Parts: sequence; C-alpha cells; structure tokens
Amino acid sequence: MLRTLFSLVISAAVLAGAYVYTFGVPGSVAAYFGPQQAADSSAGAAPSGRGGGGQFGGRGGGRSTTVVLSPIEIQPYQDVLRAIGTATALRSTNVMAEVSGEVTAVNLEANQMVAAGDILIELEARNEALNLEIAEAELAYARETVARYEQLQTNGNSTVTGVALSEARLALSLAEAKAGLARVSLDNRTIRAPIAGRLGLSSMDVGDSLANGSLIVTIDNAEALIVEFELPERAIGILQPQQVVRAMTPTFVGRVFEGRVTSFDSRVDPVTRSVTVRARIENPDGLLWSGMTFSVELSQASAPLAMVASTAITWSQSGASIWIDNDGAALAVPVTILYRQDESVWLEVDLPEGTLVVTEGAQKLRDGAPITSADAPRGRNSAGDAAAPNARRDTAPRAGAPT
Repeated sequence: MLRTLFSLVISAAVLAGAYVYTFGVPGSVAAYFGPQQAADSSAGAAPSGRGGGGQFGGRGGGRSTTVVLSPIEIQPYQDVLRAIGTATALRSTNVMAEVSGEVTAVNLEANQMVAAGDILIELEARNEALNLEIAEAELAYARETVARYEQLQTNGNSTVTGVALSEARLALSLAEAKAGLARVSLDNRTIRAPIAGRLGLSSMDVGDSLANGSLIVTIDNAEALIVEFELPERAIGILQPQQVVRAMTPTFVGRVFEGRVTSFDSRVDPVTRSVTVRARIENPDGLLWSGMTFSVELSQASAPLAMVASTAITWSQSGASIWIDNDGAALAVPVTILYRQDESVWLEVDLPEGTLVVTEGAQKLRDGAPITSADAPRGRNSAGDAAAPNARRDTAPRAGAPT
C-alpha cells in the first residue's frame, strides 16, 4: 500500500515537472511565490508549444510562439494548358492521274520545290495531237465558209439564202467546240503541279503505264503549318481566336515556335470531354515539316492575386484560413483558395502586399497568441518589442544577496 502511494506521488511530481517545463508556472500558482521565484521558474522552462497568451488568457500573458513568417506577394496566376498535336502543311494535295497512258517524261525529284503550273509528267500524246490537227482544220474550213457566205450576201448574191448562212454558222460553232475538246485531251497528257510546294516521293519513271486515278505524287506548301490538338473542357473559358500558343518539337530540342489559334470546334467531344483546336505556326524557312509532332502550351494570366506558400493554409470547420502577424500577435484570416500550383496557392483575400503570413508553426496558434519570427533576434518578438513579461527579471536584490 505504501509502495503504491509512493509511486502515485512520484508520478504526479513527474507530470507536474513536465507541465512546468513545457508551459511554465500558471499565474494562480505563481501568486503564492515571490516575484523573483515566479520569474526564475518561468525563465527556466523550455519554450512553449503554444503561445502563453493563447493558453492562459490575454495577449502578452505568456511566452511567444516561434514561427516562420513570409510576406504576401501579389502576382497573376498563369493557367497553362498542355497538349500533343500533329502538324499539317498549310496547303497540301495529292496529284492524281485523270487519264491513262504511257509516261514519256518525268520531273518528280523528291523534295524539289515547284511552282503552280510546273510540268510533272508527260504522257504519250500522238493520237491527241492528230485529233487536234483534224479539229483545227475543220474549224478553219468552217470559218472560211461562213466568211464567204457573208460576203456573197453583202454583194447581193441571191444564191446564198439565210438558211444556208445559218447552217454554216452552226457548223462553225460545232467545229470550235470540237477543236476545244481536242485541245483539252492533248493538255491532259501533260500533268502539272496544281499548287506551289515541295514534292514528296514518287515511283513514276519513263516507260511506266499510268492508270486513271493513280496517285502520282504529293505536294506540301509548308510556308506555314496547322497544328491540331485537343484541350480539356475547362479550356473553353480561355480560348480566343489569334491567341498565342507555344509549340515545341523533339526534332529541335530547346527551341520554341510561336503560333496563333486560328479556329476551334463549336462543341465538346462527348467521349473525351475535350475540344479540338487548330493553331497556325509560320514556317518561312521551311525548317518544319508536315506530319511533325508538337507539344503545345496555351496560357492565360489572371488578375493580380494574393499568393502565399501552401504551408500557410490551415483548415477548420469554417473552411480555409491563414495566420498573419497582427503587431506581434497571431490573427486568423479566412481565405478562399482560387488556384494551386506546386508549393504556392493564389487566394481571394483582402490583405495588402507584404503582409506577414505564418508559413510554418501555424498549427500551434490561437487568436491573440504572441508570436516571434524565427529570423528575429533572440529575446524580441516579431514586432520588435521586448520579451514577454514572464521573462522579465526583478531589479530588486534577493534576500541575502550582496548589495
């Protein structure tokens, strides 16, 4: 029984010592001691995990809590959207054969630049040339007939009736049409470039037999590229025509190519929940090729907002808040988190730039508790005032001390 009582007394003494070491001597207990003993007891205690003011009453009623303070910065938030897209030439075409025949001449060197109208392939055209000669001869005869009939009528010759002259004029029109068809047939034996650009690979060679509808060669006009990519649904709020985009390609590591949005879809894809966007990138030197893959970035800056470290945010039943330095005392300010990026958050809060915010140690605070910056000189709080009253020494000499 005596041993149990002794154990209880020892345990109570250990708990009391731990409490005094952590929180200091309570004011109600310190009243039984002289001022010097209470001050010595408080001075010998370790720094408290909570501010004395928060634990025992009014502001400045205990030791301050050491915290890390950082100023509020006012900066816009950059909302960056990233996507992968594929580029196509501004103008591109597949040259197809509209007639069949034997190839007699080829001008299809790969990667060669051609102008619109340049000859690419010539086909055997002897029959078409002869048909044109016949049609032109018939056309010449019809013209002479009409001219002769008109002259006879002018001279008053009654042998040429109006009906005969009308038939001659009809024959002339038919001859002109026939000559035109023969000329088109001959022109079709020469295949020309429909647009200016760079030629792709082709397997055509002299002597090959070309079938109607066969692919001859591709032509890409890459003076500008159109990059098509998908952005998430939230991009709708920032998409605008002529908006600047940044494009990077693994072909040229470290280089950034600037482009502008030319168009975007009018609806969100119901499966991917994304919107298709097209951007134009100028390519005057021909450095970029059609079919290249690009990593595209599109950004939009918000209005200037208060920015703090994410560690400054504390949570309670009423929502998010931050602790600020209010003349050396902690003050909780409710906030609304608008954006978060890496270790920073942008807030909706009415505080000026430079306001000191607790970024470390906020979990130990209560409203009105004294705080000291970790960067402040020892023995002074964040406002530069002297240390808290419970660390003040009595200037009166102790009993028995030498005067």
